[in-house]
Amino acid sequence: MPHLLLIDDDGLFREILAAALVRAGHVVVQAENGRQGAEFFRKAPADLVITDLVMPDREGIEMIAALRRDWPTLPIIAMSGGSPVYLTLAARLGAHRTLAKPFSPPLLLRAIDDLIAPGSEPPPVR
Repeated sequence: MPHLLLIDDDGLFREILAAALVRAGHVVVQAENGRQGAEFFRKAPADLVITDLVMPDREGIEMIAALRRDWPTLPIIAMSGGSPVYLTLAARLGAHRTLAKPFSPPLLLRAIDDLIAPGSEPPPVR
């Protein structure tokens, strides 16, 4: 079972996504901001990180940059309901996939499957 770290400051949205991910067979750790997400990741690294970009206490952009520096092959999915510029920046910093909010849980599940399918390696960061 893949272990996922889901970081989003919107508690309801995070809970909805986490429930869909658990139903799909994933183990999910939830964090409410980038600072908490970094702490959780240091204690128990995840197989894939899903992070919002605009949050208090360490934004997702900072999180992506730190993860990419220390774990260059870690699959990362960035999501944002803000300006598309945030998603473009996230991709340039190393997010393998970007999702504009709102999106459906099946879209997220497909992105996860693409990145951590058995026997596959994440695509190189563009």
